[in-house]
Amino acid sequence: MEGLALTAVVPLTEVGEWVRGRGLEILLFALGAVLLVRFLGWLRDRLIARIDAAKAENELVRSETSKHRRALAQILTWLAVVLVWTVTAALALNRFGIPFESLVAPLAAGGVALGLGAQRLVQDLLTGSFIIAERQYGYGDLIHISGTPQTDGVTGTVEDLTLRVTRLRTPGGELVVIPNGQVVQVTNLSSEWARAVVDIPLPIGVDVMAANDLLRRIATEAFEDEQLRPLLLDPPSVMGVESFEVGQMNLRMVARTLPGKQFDVARQLRVRVAQTFQREGLGVKVESTARDRTQDD
Repeated sequence: MEGLALTAVVPLTEVGEWVRGRGLEILLFALGAVLLVRFLGWLRDRLIARIDAAKAENELVRSETSKHRRALAQILTWLAVVLVWTVTAALALNRFGIPFESLVAPLAAGGVALGLGAQRLVQDLLTGSFIIAERQYGYGDLIHISGTPQTDGVTGTVEDLTLRVTRLRTPGGELVVIPNGQVVQVTNLSSEWARAVVDIPLPIGVDVMAANDLLRRIATEAFEDEQLRPLLLDPPSVMGVESFEVGQMNLRMVARTLPGKQFDVARQLRVRVAQTFQREGLGVKVESTARDRTQDD
């Protein structure tokens, strides 16, 4: 009976010593990792807040540099969090008696299996890294992602960009999440500068020279307007007769704008054209398209 009691007490004593020793170390590692991850999140939020504050004070639209910095802040934080938890897991396994050297082979095999079994995930991560490194688009950009066999095309504002996915908010308010590996072709509608194109259909019998003079006057007044001027990079241009259709001809006015402001400028120009032509006795239906600089004719 005494021998049986000793064999029962010794394992419990060893377990208690392990809990007070290596078990406590593992707990401290986990607690430290949680605190460090929270600190990284707090630091990321502070950096993003400073980037947003600088944009709000000095810029009408977000610059390419601020977009890139915001994306880098999110990506670097994500990588740091992954590194923290990886190191914490390795230290915990080591306290369980598993040496680091014995983890090399399983990790290598796991990496190969992950590469073969999760090719889509690897493709998403690689594509996301190229999108960020090449500054194809960033937070706040208005973009159009072309359709693929797996997805339909979508236009929206970038609300979040990570290595794996792009989150877009469409004009209708829907949030669209697209894996970066499925981004085959993207059109950035708010990069560097944009172009508002306003087409004015007129009956064939209208005096073209008088209509062009009216459009030039509208362009001059628009560029001198205190509210519209900050959105324009230069005075709107009257291109003249763009095309002929059955019973009508189309005149065109174009304006270079700040990135992402082409739609606001186009709407205001349409109002000015409609009001002026109605006042002059010319009934006209104004058509408009807003384009970015890569969609020139």
